[in-house]
Formats: sequence, C-alpha cells, structure tokens
Amino acid sequence: MRIRTAGVTAAITLTLLASACGGSDDTATNDASARTDGNLVIWADDKRTEALRPFAEQFGTDNGLTVEVQAVSKDLQTNFVTASQSGKAPDVVVGAHDWIGNLVQNGAIDPVQLSAAQQQAFSDLAMQGVSYNGQIYGIPYAIENLALIRNTELAPTAPATIEDLVATGQRLGTAGKTSEIMALQVGENGDAYHIYPLYTSAGGSLFGVKDNGDYDPKDLGVAKPEAVEAFKKIAALGEKGAGALKRSITPENAIATFTSKKTAFLVSGPWALTDVKKAGITYEVTPVPGFAGGSVARPFVGVQTFYVATKGQNKVAAQEFVTNYVTRTDLAKALYDAEPRPPALTAALDQVASSDPDAMAFLEAGKDGTILPAIPEMAAIWDPFGKAEAAVIGGADPATAIPAAATAISDKIK
Repeated sequence: MRIRTAGVTAAITLTLLASACGGSDDTATNDASARTDGNLVIWADDKRTEALRPFAEQFGTDNGLTVEVQAVSKDLQTNFVTASQSGKAPDVVVGAHDWIGNLVQNGAIDPVQLSAAQQQAFSDLAMQGVSYNGQIYGIPYAIENLALIRNTELAPTAPATIEDLVATGQRLGTAGKTSEIMALQVGENGDAYHIYPLYTSAGGSLFGVKDNGDYDPKDLGVAKPEAVEAFKKIAALGEKGAGALKRSITPENAIATFTSKKTAFLVSGPWALTDVKKAGITYEVTPVPGFAGGSVARPFVGVQTFYVATKGQNKVAAQEFVTNYVTRTDLAKALYDAEPRPPALTAALDQVASSDPDAMAFLEAGKDGTILPAIPEMAAIWDPFGKAEAAVIGGADPATAIPAAATAISDKIK
C-alpha cells in the first residue's frame, strides 16, 4: 500500500489550468496531479496533509486501496473546480463550508449521507454550515471565527465596547507603549470578513433571511440605509477619525503588529495563536467588542469541511472515508493538533476543552456569530464591499461609497 503526500504548488496549478485551457509553455509535470485507477485521492491544504496521513494509510489498508494525500498550497477551491471540469478531480477535498454554493453550482460535489446519530455528534452550528438547499454537502471537522486577542500586560482588562478599546489604545500610544490602537486587517482593498463584526454591531447586514432560515440573495442588506449608517460609525474609527482602523494594517502584517507589541489588540482567528505564543505574549481571547449602544458584534462563523467530489473516480470509497473516518474523534483531534481550530465533533471538543481554554474562548466569542453565507451570490460581495470599506476607512464619504458598492454587487448578482 502506498501513501504519497505531494505539494501541489504553482507548477501544479499551471498543469491543471493547462489541461483545461489547451496547454501552455508555463507548465510542469508532477505525478501528484495525475489520477491513477484504484487510488483514492484527497486534496487538502499544507497544514492538514500530515495530520491526515496516518488515517488515510489505515483506510487504504482496510479497504485495499492506494491512497494519495496531496497538499494544495494555494487557491484550493479554484484548482478543485478547474480539475473537476477537466476530468482530473480528486475524490475528496478539504475546504471551507462557504464554498458549497459555488461547488454545487459547478456540479463539483455530491451530498453526503449521515445518520441521525452521526449528525447529532456534531455541533448544531457546524451542521447548519454544511447544509444547503435541504441537503448535507460535507462533513464538518472544525469551527472558526474571529475574536479579540488582547495583550494582558498592556491591557489587563477586556474592553466592554469598541470605544473602550480605542480609549485604551490611545492612552497606551500617548504613554509611548504602543504605536497602533489596534490591529484589524484592512489593506488597500479592504477585508469584509474582518470588518463584519463591527459592521453588524453598527446595524449592517449582507442578506436578509427567508422563513426557512436560508439567506435571501434578493434582499441585499448592503443596499439599505442601515449599511450607510453602519459605515459612518466605521468611518469614525478610520484614518480621518480615531485612527484605530488603517489601510496600512494588512493581512501580511496584522498579526506581526500585535506580536511585536506595537498594539495591545488584535482581531483575528485561532490561526493567529501559534505566532502569538511563539512571541511569548501573555494574552486573553474575548469577543470582539461592539459599539456602545449598538448591537452585539457578530463575527462570521466558518466551518472547515470534507467534500466528496462529483467527478472523482472512487465515489463509493470517498463517501465511506468521509462518513466513517472523518467522523472519528481521533481524526478530529489530530486535525485540531495540526492547527488549533475548535473541533466540530463534540466528543473531540470535550477532549480539547480540558487542555486548551483558548478553543472554548473562541467558541464563546463566536456564540452570537453569523454563519458565513454559502450561497453563490456571496462571491459578489467580497470585492465591492471590501473596496468600499477601504475607501471609507481612508476618508471617503459612506453616503457615496456604500451605495456604489451595493450597485456593483447587485449588478453581479443579476
């Protein structure tokens, strides 16, 4: 039995694209991208492949299969759709739950079959995330959301409101202890994911909700007056306001700004804790504070998921793997150990809770969160919303920038 973990990096990306587009001089061959009859092929990101290796090996032994666990270093969703369209799809792919709408629309994934007992073994929020159009489209293994990570040496007390946070950050700056009020990544193109807790606290929404609980793409929250009002509050925190939100805080430097003690406050997810711990920062994880007098800040809640590929060569084996191996507590714990995102499987979470209070703190921070929309129309939100956010934080008038973003989003959805 053969296990092979291979990195599908830029060269493999080009190979896949070439197979779909008719070839290119900028290609490289690598047998990790090739399908071999009899194989079960699993695609995951770099951090998940090593954790999956022993379980894939055992599954292969139990079922007489050759199993390949391949690491896709970037653009995993795009590469998967491309591979599906070109007949080179893996059998199983690991990714975020908000891919579901796009993957279903592209005919790339199959529903999975879980018994009632299996469903009950996962948190309700996790099962909500992987359910789409009345069917279950993946096996959840982890839950993630943003929280406030605070340097307790610089700021011993958790801020009750965003205004409290800003006031503390300003005092620390005046005392020469920090140079930034907070680190919430914005960048030149904005970041809808990271600003969303403040946007919701200020009264904003993305989509309305149907009677059955599904998001309604025809009810666009960004097009409502509440969105403009929400961004007026966000603008007050921006570069021409308090200076707490800045385009110079980017995905590349936000965590480093915190670990280098340039700020006492970081808005990020559990993935940030590895660097925070390495830096020796004493910290506490608490919910993102909302605006005084506003609604609770609601971060997006994401669910990391195993999918079965519609065009994989071994769909029966793929279904067996995700429903009877991914549902195992030891696998869920191994994936947690690879990167500390709270397990979706409650038995695994119970194990983690006793040894890692951070996991429980992140879950507490996300208890009022909003499931990240998995509808295909969500793809129309990210770019216009983010660019409008960056413009407003840079000083643009929300009354102009937000309606323009709403028009761009509406045009894409149509």
